[in-house]
Amino acid sequence: MHAVIELGGQQWKVSPGTRIAVNKLPYEEGEEIVLDKALLIVREDRVEVGNPYVPASIRVTVDQHVRAPKVVVFKKKRRKGYKRKRGHRQEMTIVTIHSF
Repeated sequence: MHAVIELGGQQWKVSPGTRIAVNKLPYEEGEEIVLDKALLIVREDRVEVGNPYVPASIRVTVDQHVRAPKVVVFKKKRRKGYKRKRGHRQEMTIVTIHSF
């Protein structure tokens, strides 16, 4: 059994017990959320496809808030003496899917 859900502005293929890292969500650690935006649900005997969403209640627990590894952005123009180096770390939320 799996589903395609919309969470954090992205679409994820999940099944019960899956842990995913999404863009930071405005919830506390340990808080349980119920999502209602399922695009597709595949069960043992049938497939439900939304138009655009399937009415469902997906239980999700927020595990922790972390920061992703640093991405270095380096710009250079040869022979001009122009160099710029910047870094970025995206804030992420790790969530666990329980049931749907």
